[in-house]
Amino acid sequence: MKKHRLRKALLILAGVLMVLYVIACNILVSAALVPSFMEKLEAFEALTEKGMSQQVYTEDIVENQAQAADETEEWVRTADSQLLTVTTDDGYELAARVFYQEEESHKWVLLLHGYTGWKEEMYPLGFRYAGQGYQVLAPDMRCSGESGGDYIGMGWTDRLDNMLWLNWILEQDPQAQIVIHGQSMGAACALMMSGEESLPGAVKAIVADSAYTNAYDMFKKQMWDWARLPSFPLLPGADLMLRLRAGYSLKDADALEAVKKTKLPVLFIHGTEDAFVPVSMSSELYEAAAGPRELLLVEGSGHVQAQDKNPELYYGTVFRFLETYGMD
Repeated sequence: MKKHRLRKALLILAGVLMVLYVIACNILVSAALVPSFMEKLEAFEALTEKGMSQQVYTEDIVENQAQAADETEEWVRTADSQLLTVTTDDGYELAARVFYQEEESHKWVLLLHGYTGWKEEMYPLGFRYAGQGYQVLAPDMRCSGESGGDYIGMGWTDRLDNMLWLNWILEQDPQAQIVIHGQSMGAACALMMSGEESLPGAVKAIVADSAYTNAYDMFKKQMWDWARLPSFPLLPGADLMLRLRAGYSLKDADALEAVKKTKLPVLFIHGTEDAFVPVSMSSELYEAAAGPRELLLVEGSGHVQAQDKNPELYYGTVFRFLETYGMD
């Protein structure tokens, strides 16, 4: 009789623990990848504050960032631009802003922002590209800015969403030559796009600034760095919940596997003081890339701060690289 009661108690306990585990895994998915839930938890503010605290604030970075902001503001105010929308196969409306050149140009750049970012963050890069004669297209990726969505895609769902913008460019300009320049999650997305068989031949090069190798490893790192939570057993369970709820796994969002397939020229950029995405990830991506590639490590810069730490080196390297591979 006692054994029966003990067995029953253990089964009830196991059931309760399983329910709590499923709840915890679902909360983790929502807290990291569902903007509506993140807003309730004020997770956006927490992520922003944590990210800002890990950045590098040397005098040169602050001054260069302020100068870039002033130049960009004037360009955005006076440039010929247009807000665009497209609709994904699963029914979400995505937004982007295009900046046109006054003179005819077949050079285009698609600028991809990072995790919880928005298109306006990419405008300083757009200003520099416009100065080199590029037409500029900067989208808000799924669940960001003015774009709809239920789950942040970590580059995986975004790789297909952004094909819609490439198709839009080619509808306007069949002779377009396109560069994809991404930062952080946007850089990983650009690399994932590079491995797709459906990528248009008009894409001539990739610039990947502060890319991660894959989303699963990034979450493993951030769970410990930001919340002091061990990845096991929560992360495997959360990844399963994500697949059930959103239809994709963090392991799908694998830039490392994608670069092994691409023949496109890729310029990898990373700051040596990046506390968010380890600089070793760009080195690993560089070693795995199948096509022509370069690696630029910018001393003393934090996460996606390389263009502010040393703008001459950053933009000089970018446009020299692109010219080398046909974007002249």
